[in-house]
Amino acid sequence: MAATYLPTLKQLQYLVALRDHGHFGRAAEACFVTQSTLSAGLRDLETLIGVVLVERTRRVVRFTPLGDRFVDKARRVLREAEELGDLARAAGRPLTGEMRMSVIPTIAPFMLPRILPRLRRDYPDLRLFLREESSAAACEGLHAGRADCVLLALPFACGEVASAPLFEDRLFVAFQSDDPDSAPAQIDADAIAPDSLLLLEDGHCLKDHALAACNRPDLRAGATMLGTSLHTIVQMVDNGLGMTVLPEMALKAGILEHTSVTARPLAAENAVRHVALVWRRASPRESDFRLLAGVLADIG
Repeated sequence: MAATYLPTLKQLQYLVALRDHGHFGRAAEACFVTQSTLSAGLRDLETLIGVVLVERTRRVVRFTPLGDRFVDKARRVLREAEELGDLARAAGRPLTGEMRMSVIPTIAPFMLPRILPRLRRDYPDLRLFLREESSAAACEGLHAGRADCVLLALPFACGEVASAPLFEDRLFVAFQSDDPDSAPAQIDADAIAPDSLLLLEDGHCLKDHALAACNRPDLRAGATMLGTSLHTIVQMVDNGLGMTVLPEMALKAGILEHTSVTARPLAAENAVRHVALVWRRASPRESDFRLLAGVLADIG
C-alpha cells in the first residue's frame, strides 16, 4: 500500500494565518515563527498536495480559488483539532484551562469589571482571553474558531449557535437636560426626531435593538450612525448634538456621571435586549459554557 502524506496542523496554521494577515511577515509573527520558517512550511504544503495555493509577488499575496477553498477547510480542521483538546479539558475540573471569549462593546466596559474578579476568585485555573468586537465580527470569529464563546445581546443573527440567556437589559433614551426633574418619566418612540438620534454603526446589535423597539422606518433613514463607543456618543449628547439610546447596564455603571445627560425608559414594545452567552453547537465544552453562564447571570 502506498504511503499517504497528509498536511500537518502546523502547515494549516501557517496557511490560515497568511490568509488572515495577507502578509508573510505578519503571519509569521502571529504564529511565533520566522518568516522563512513559515514560507518553507507553505512551500512544503504545496509540494505535498501538488497544487499552488498562493501566488507570490513582491508586493501582493494572492490566494488562488483553490487556495481559498483550502483555507476554509483548514479552518474547520483546526477547529476540530482544538476541540479534541477541549474534550480532555471537559473531562477534568470545570472552568479550567484557556477560554477565548468575545464581548461586544456595549457590554464589555459595563459588565467585565464586575465579573472578572469573581471568576478569578472562584476559578483561578481558568485563563480567560477576552476580545472586544462588534456583534457581527464576534459571531464571525466564533464560527471561524477564533473565539470559544461570545457574550452577546439578542436578538442578533449569529448563525447556528447554542445559547444560555443571562438577563434582560432595558433600553433608555438619553438626552441633554439642565433640569432632570422636569423631564418626562419615559420617552415615547414617536417623540424622537430622526435627525437628532445618534447610534452606533452597522454591526453593533444595540443599533438594531433600538431601531426595532422604536419601529419607525424614518428613524432608520434619518439617524446618524457613528463608528464610536457609547462613551463617545454620550459626550456628543452632552454637547447638545442629539440624543441616543443606552442600555440599562451602562447607566448602572455610571456612564452619565459628570454630564448633564438625563436618561428615561424608552416607552415602546420590546424596549429591551436579552444578554446571553452563545457558543458553537455541539461544542465539547458546553457544560463549561453553561456553568459560566450561570455565574454571569448571577452577577448580572
